[in-house]
Amino acid sequence: MKPSHSRKYARDTMAAYLYLAPALIILIVFHFFPAFYALYLSLFDTNLFGRWNWVGLGNYAQLLRDQDFLRSLANTGKYVLGTVPVGMALALVIAGLLNQRIRGLATYRTAFFLPYVTPVVAISIVWTWIYKEDSAGMLNAVLSWFGIGPQAWLLDPKWAMFALCLMSIWRHLGYNVVIFLAGLQNIPAEYYEAAEIDGASGWAMFSKITWPLLSPTTYFITIISIIGSFQVFTQVYVLWPNALGGPLGTTRVVVKYLYDMAWGSYQFGYASAIGYMLFAIIFVLTLIQRNVAGRHVHYQ
Repeated sequence: MKPSHSRKYARDTMAAYLYLAPALIILIVFHFFPAFYALYLSLFDTNLFGRWNWVGLGNYAQLLRDQDFLRSLANTGKYVLGTVPVGMALALVIAGLLNQRIRGLATYRTAFFLPYVTPVVAISIVWTWIYKEDSAGMLNAVLSWFGIGPQAWLLDPKWAMFALCLMSIWRHLGYNVVIFLAGLQNIPAEYYEAAEIDGASGWAMFSKITWPLLSPTTYFITIISIIGSFQVFTQVYVLWPNALGGPLGTTRVVVKYLYDMAWGSYQFGYASAIGYMLFAIIFVLTLIQRNVAGRHVHYQ
């Protein structure tokens, strides 16, 4: 009995691996191998062709002294601070409004979610027209109704980061709204009914019921939003295709700088080091959020 049982177990295991093989091959070829190969490249000064100079951790040490990298990291930080808190707060307000007994809720939900599933390149091209610096731009045309002159949204260092944040908040708003709305709908209505009987105000119900019970959803959206914001690239590349990324480099984020080093200067080793430095920053920030904000998450 035991040998036959062993053979059956071996056959089942082999069959399972055969079914998993396509997914495993894709993961290995397109995820694991590029990740480890990039780590290997980060230890060299190389252009992938004739130059392969071993530098060890020299690329990482150079990053700490690279003013362009530090400036791009600061720009990324400004982008994160300009999009994540505002986007989450606005999404929570809209989700609260949609969490009512209103007709056409599915239509509103779909309308808000559409920008998120629309290709980023297409959205960026549309917003390039919205941000046109003359009166032909939609935003400047709307401002002209209030007597405000046209602004060079994409060419003025004062407005460039604002323009990038505004477009990104609009694009990700629908995703955050849908997630917040799902969290709100999972809160039992009995809690609000009991609080209303006790004479609780609207703010009291929000602070004592909604916000604590919504903490898992808020925690999830915060982590996902911060990770996504640190990896922003496509919008910057389409809106400002020049090497600096925006006027005077004001919107040159880390991933744009990585791209410039790899495909502009062919410093693939240095670009790989930038990628792993960005990974380390995101990893540390995620751990901090888990250890700090994660303690205030209520799952019951």
